[in-house]
Amino acid sequence: MDELKVYTLQAGHVQADITNLGARIMRLLVDGTDVVQGFDRPEDYLPENHLNDFGAVIGRYANRLAGGRIALDWDIIQLPQNNGPNCLHGGPRGWQYKVYDVVDATDTRLELAMVSPDGDQRFPGTVQVRVVYTLSADGALRIDYHAETDQLTVINMTNHSYFNLNGDLSSSIHNHLLQIDAERFTPVDKVSIPLRNHQPVGGTPFDFRTAKPIGQDIHAEDPQLCIGRGYDHNYVLRQPSLDHVSARLSSPVTGISLEICTDAPGLQLYTGNFLDGVQGKGGVSYPVRSAVCLETQQYPDSPNHRWPESTGYLVPGHPFHSTTLFRFQ
Repeated sequence: MDELKVYTLQAGHVQADITNLGARIMRLLVDGTDVVQGFDRPEDYLPENHLNDFGAVIGRYANRLAGGRIALDWDIIQLPQNNGPNCLHGGPRGWQYKVYDVVDATDTRLELAMVSPDGDQRFPGTVQVRVVYTLSADGALRIDYHAETDQLTVINMTNHSYFNLNGDLSSSIHNHLLQIDAERFTPVDKVSIPLRNHQPVGGTPFDFRTAKPIGQDIHAEDPQLCIGRGYDHNYVLRQPSLDHVSARLSSPVTGISLEICTDAPGLQLYTGNFLDGVQGKGGVSYPVRSAVCLETQQYPDSPNHRWPESTGYLVPGHPFHSTTLFRFQ
């Protein structure tokens, strides 16, 4: 295996430590407070040590693909089934375990590249991947995703950071105030695959149009919350744009806040429902719901639904580009 390294970006009141293993955010310090879960050393993220997605860039297809199958040019391709019957986050050895090449590294910018070969986790096509992290003086960490293919395939890239803004990475995130600018969310079946139609959030526990504590409705008697043991659902963003705040997260303990701007059509809200006490940084235990993930994305299982605003396909000659901003205050 290529050498695992850690690179530090520093600007203003934010510092980001990023490893070339899975292009992962290992530490994200806001005024000295680490706000992401993970491990102390890059080798701790290797699959033989921990099967995990902490801080990683996810691909080839983030989130779930129903039955682990995709249809391309009328061919049905069977992918690994690593989440019940489904393919989750690119399979058991997805991009979160790839060692990226470092193209360029400065105090505020890190460019990483990787080649995913044809047949990688049974996905077709050789895909050239670039991920660029840029940290600006206003506390914004920008992530640019790029992918090109030599044959028809699927794509969905995101960052899977586990946020806890409380200053204690083992504490509950039920107290975090969350706002999501989305009027609809994507309900799922019993194995967390999207149903056909999006559903209005109004009158449901999924309504975060006005900021509220994450824990306020998480125990509501709602079948959708029972499926994922909490929130684990896609939100249909009302106005995806780098000039528009699609989500806000804040801690009443530290006063740290996070704004998310993205050009991706969806955002997966996951409330750490399956964290199981894994030992993280400094030997600290990460119990259930001690972090929240806000994954900007194409919709889950898009290639099997063909929503017009989110197809999930990657076509030769038509590169994939997506950008997300994490702005801390």
